Amino acid sequence: MRALDELLAIRGLDVPATDEIEIVGSDPILATPFKISETCASVLASVGVAVTDIWEMKTGRRQRVSIDVNRAAAALKSAKYLEQASGAGGFQPVVNAAREATAKMTEPWPTKDGKHFLPHFGLPHLADRVLGVLGCEASADGVRQAVAKWDALDLEAAIDEARGCGAMVRSNADWLAEPHGRVLQSKPLVEIEKIGDSGPEPFANDGRPLDGVRVLDLTRILAGPIAARTLAEHGADVLMVGADGLPQVPEYVVDTSHGKRSCFLDLKSPEGRDGLKKLVSEADVFSQGYRPGVLADHGFAPEDLAELRPGLIYLSISCFGSDGPFSHRAGWEQIGQAVTGICHEGSAEGPKRLPAAACDYTTGYLGAYGVLLALERRAREGGSYHVRVSLCQSGMFIYRQGKLDGVPADADVDPNVIQQTRIESKGDAGQFRHLGPVLELSETRPHWIRPTPALGADKPMWL
Repeated sequence: MRALDELLAIRGLDVPATDEIEIVGSDPILATPFKISETCASVLASVGVAVTDIWEMKTGRRQRVSIDVNRAAAALKSAKYLEQASGAGGFQPVVNAAREATAKMTEPWPTKDGKHFLPHFGLPHLADRVLGVLGCEASADGVRQAVAKWDALDLEAAIDEARGCGAMVRSNADWLAEPHGRVLQSKPLVEIEKIGDSGPEPFANDGRPLDGVRVLDLTRILAGPIAARTLAEHGADVLMVGADGLPQVPEYVVDTSHGKRSCFLDLKSPEGRDGLKKLVSEADVFSQGYRPGVLADHGFAPEDLAELRPGLIYLSISCFGSDGPFSHRAGWEQIGQAVTGICHEGSAEGPKRLPAAACDYTTGYLGAYGVLLALERRAREGGSYHVRVSLCQSGMFIYRQGKLDGVPADADVDPNVIQQTRIESKGDAGQFRHLGPVLELSETRPHWIRPTPALGADKPMWL
């Protein structure tokens, strides 16, 4: 697979033996011409190789890595399969009516100048900003009519100025001709930059691959939480750091928080910032998904934290990346699809969103992959590292894998695969049935040692 070759090249080590990696199955699985399931499977296989590199450092042995493309497809829409225990003794799907209503508004709508524009309404405060620009009611028909009154680029600029979220739908060729597209095209899919010197830090001799690795997760809503959840699958101690009352999507919190703990810190207060710095001083990984520059204003820039904790791995996850004219903009899954050409070629009839959050999940797994590679480098040669991934880079990566013809409109994951992949867990957040880890390793089975926590249920301290 071309995707796997590109990913393993980032690793910078000898190519694994041909019988070490097994990817079973192929697209189409979901109703899209893009090879999103195969691409996700390649990223997950690369995660497995990186875990195996660490395992070899600990034990001298390598592992076999296996991933089923059908299960990778399911992982791209795992929140859809989340079920909560019902009073009748069974389980029922978790339904968020408010999110489903906003999803109907988050579509590529025609504009006055013959193009399409995709506004985003993911959280209430962002929705209010976009609706304020459009001057319409919160309904699909109201948004459609309002967007039709604008030229696409004028609307994009107005929503950007209002600090909302939305983008003109571009072809891939147009995106790569844009100044921002050119900036991203000049960078690797996963950026790993050494930002400080420190001595080597070998992995613990015993236990799972990431036993003893401490991860601070300051992210929310898909890509960032997926990155940290993936590290938890391999033994890392992951502590989520949020704030009481921070807007969230409840089903996403449940589905992406397996294996983690959760605490609250108010970073607007000196006490909260001091508390976070104390945690950082004893951490191995710091993962954040704020717009570029936001955390730096609070004293949490990569270089600041690398000075506080030499050897820290700092993961930054964003929509548009850290450089270029759009780097300050907010962005979600659908924006990554809209600007990179995926939405533009979503169907023969016209622009269409993917049937899964492929940019988000792929970015999350890429973030975990970058962290694993940086941890391995730290163990060999020391140093602090800044890892960067973005939704737009992931969209460009998916687009590079090409498309398929004749995909059935009702294509979807086999229900039997879902049933075989589901597990049950019970904790402070409730009792749920959900997808388990989909990656398979021959010696260290990926799993979570604790269920999803209730937000803020833990103290801001390491175990």
